[in-house]
Amino acid sequence: MNVGSDTQWAYYDPQESELTMVSLVKEACVDLKNTNGQPSEMSKAAVGAGMTEIMAELKETATKLCAPGKGFLAADESAGPWLRAGHADAAKIPDTLENRAAYRSMCFSTPGLSEHISGVILHWETLFQADANGKDMVKIITENGMIPGIKVDKGYNKKGVWGTETGPLKHPEVATLGLDDLQQRAAQAYAQGARFAKWRNVLQLDPAKGLPSDLSIRESVHTLARYASICQSERLVPIVEPEIVPN
Repeated sequence: MNVGSDTQWAYYDPQESELTMVSLVKEACVDLKNTNGQPSEMSKAAVGAGMTEIMAELKETATKLCAPGKGFLAADESAGPWLRAGHADAAKIPDTLENRAAYRSMCFSTPGLSEHISGVILHWETLFQADANGKDMVKIITENGMIPGIKVDKGYNKKGVWGTETGPLKHPEVATLGLDDLQQRAAQAYAQGARFAKWRNVLQLDPAKGLPSDLSIRESVHTLARYASICQSERLVPIVEPEIVPN
């Protein structure tokens, strides 16, 4: 399933996801040990039932997102989307909160949009935004037959990782920010109605310079694994998509 203008794909592997959730259960059991140093039978049963419920919900959401013939609407830009149109008249439209809300609500309420779009990736502002009539964007999306999602990374520092080569983006290799408070933000997003998440993780490609470096690859794998694990623990289906930027 193609998920945007970039060459990015969302793929859900239930077996890999289950392994991730099992590891979370083991970590949780550390805090559930009784005085004998072992999890009680009641604790194990409670955790098992809770994980089964979460896994079932994640699978249901992922299945809907991967519906044949459908893709994602990437609406996670922070500024007014019309500014990217490249038209002189569009650039004259003020980039205000009200105008962004009007544009987004117009897009999300388009009749028949769900025939081609399964999920809508939102910016944090949009997740908590309402239209001019006070109707939540999340409700507009769900009532139009689509699933709301949320961009949860916090970008990266262009100074990059010290000692790495400068790549096609004109800065060194980078590490994506946002893991520190992701648990709390993922819980907030779910409570607001989001059911999946996106995380932008950039790998610059330049074979002549040896990019991506082994360091950057290891960092990306670790970061994406932590992001995916945290999101699943808060009932959000993670889109795992290392973004390859060629030279």
